[in-house]
Amino acid sequence: MKKAIVTGANGFIGSNLVSELLSHDIEVIALVRNEKSNRDTLAKNDKLKIVYCELNELPSLPQKINDRDIDVFYHFAWTGSSGNARIDETLQTQNALWTADSVRVAKEIGCKRFVGAGSIMEKETMAAVYTQENQPGLAYIYGASKLTAHCISKSVAAQIGIEHLWGTISNAYGPGELSPRFVNTTIRKIIKNDPLQFTSAIQNYDFIYITDVAKAFYLIGLQGKPFCNYTIGSSNARPLKEFIIELQQTLAPERELIFGDIHFTGINMGLEKFSTEDLKRDTGFECTISFSEGVKRTMEWLKILEEI
Repeated sequence: MKKAIVTGANGFIGSNLVSELLSHDIEVIALVRNEKSNRDTLAKNDKLKIVYCELNELPSLPQKINDRDIDVFYHFAWTGSSGNARIDETLQTQNALWTADSVRVAKEIGCKRFVGAGSIMEKETMAAVYTQENQPGLAYIYGASKLTAHCISKSVAAQIGIEHLWGTISNAYGPGELSPRFVNTTIRKIIKNDPLQFTSAIQNYDFIYITDVAKAFYLIGLQGKPFCNYTIGSSNARPLKEFIIELQQTLAPERELIFGDIHFTGINMGLEKFSTEDLKRDTGFECTISFSEGVKRTMEWLKILEEI
């Protein structure tokens, strides 16, 4: 791989992938929405070119860039990946259509392969929707849209003749994460000395540190097999309660954990759904940051952020 394009390049995962690609001396065309959204998350580099392009402007990308020698098109841009926007069915469905646009644009500018960013919510959504008598919550609108984006983009890629690969992220965390995801929120509770209350936390889960996520996507783009889906995780999925206890023992062993006060209404997936064996076999990927080390680094970053 000599050149790649990354949409959503100034986002949490996109910016870390850009850094990973640059560390391998790969030229990167970074797509960000506009100058206002460019939060200086992308360090200046001679091999980095920033291009402003809204998601609804993707079809015009061939006119915005002259490059026609791009090896991999990475697509991370997604509007409304957190907060109330996750339950906006119109917006989330539009994201799936924009993903299909990305595949067509990637083909038009001569990219050899397209790599999309999926979510473990795709698998959970399937379980939630197809479990008899289960009543899925609105949160599954986001998961359904990721699943739709996966299906549509893969079908379009097969039809127009471009290699399609998909990385299904379990749960990414680490410095740079601003949305109220689980690890981020729990560490903030520790910092603010808020009560540490959880569900019974018996559902299976997995977490992976952000730099390992970036490395996984780099390897998928480099060595992944066409039309394959790869689950990106730590290879150590287990009940959420075990992660919570490890986080507490690492960061605040004196604090009390309260389990069971908050009712869990989701779906518990089997550990096999988190398997990373395909990713290991095809790309040689291995995690380098343990959960304990990852939450330490995240807490250090959040403390600095709180002081700013």
